[in-house]
Amino acid sequence: MPLFDLPPDELRDYRPALTAPDDVDAFWESTLAQTRTHPLDVRTHPHALALPLVHVFEVTFAGFAGDRVGALFLRPRTTEPAPVVVQYLGYGDGTGSPLDWLAWPAAGFATLVMDTRGQGARARRAGRTPDPHGSSTGPHVEGFLTHGVLDRQDYYYRRVFADAVRAVDAARELPGVDPTRVAVQGTSQGGGIALAASALAEGVTAALVNVPFLCDIRRAIDITDTAPYSELLAFVRTHRHDAERALTVLGNFDGTTMAARATAPALFSVALMDDVCPPSTVYAAYNHYAGPKELAVYPYNMHEGGGVQHQELELSWLRERC
Repeated sequence: MPLFDLPPDELRDYRPALTAPDDVDAFWESTLAQTRTHPLDVRTHPHALALPLVHVFEVTFAGFAGDRVGALFLRPRTTEPAPVVVQYLGYGDGTGSPLDWLAWPAAGFATLVMDTRGQGARARRAGRTPDPHGSSTGPHVEGFLTHGVLDRQDYYYRRVFADAVRAVDAARELPGVDPTRVAVQGTSQGGGIALAASALAEGVTAALVNVPFLCDIRRAIDITDTAPYSELLAFVRTHRHDAERALTVLGNFDGTTMAARATAPALFSVALMDDVCPPSTVYAAYNHYAGPKELAVYPYNMHEGGGVQHQELELSWLRERC
């Protein structure tokens, strides 16, 4: 994939107007207040996999509407409380095996890996958290991006973002964790969720936001037809009269909306040949981000971004801040 987006000098300054409605803050305050009427009720069970250097637990907690959300929790077998990284998953992915998540414990961090409700059946790792609200969201294109997209109260990512905030709350209650040092991390869809958690959760210490999805969504569907944005493109093609309504709803969830409300130190990454999450959409969120921020740019990479090299950068960057 050659360069297809704005030239690098234009990307650096690209900062589109925000698309959130005027009452977006009240919408999220109400959503989280309703979510928190349900006790968090964090439950932990030792995982069947025994690792001599890492404690491994299966975790559930009450997310949106009190629904049980599953997660994996790993922490080093040390006596000192560890900082914790709450990880959010890419589109269609699930928590899978503890063996997939050993990098952070090996570096001295605990990690809580949250299932994304309804997902984990189309990527290489399995998930285990259902979305009991998914059947009431009206017509949608196969996938998750257009579930309930004509009503922000019913939209799929309202539930996911509320779950993400509760995951931060749950992480603080887990054994062996320093509750004052909680970071959020994710790639692609997980990066968009990490942005939302950074904006909506209390006391996030740092955010690691890799090639994030759900940013500058109006532009995204103008310049790419790659999945998952192809789902939204198909929806607005067929629901022509509802296209603007859908895009207005998405302004409540857009990564630029969240970035403008997030203040924790953040490390972003962008890949300039990425046709899944186009570079201008990542720059849009980065340039709106309200806190201290750094951006790692990978000029010749696609949606894989910086890969393991970027993971190494994350480890060293977070060690200085958490």
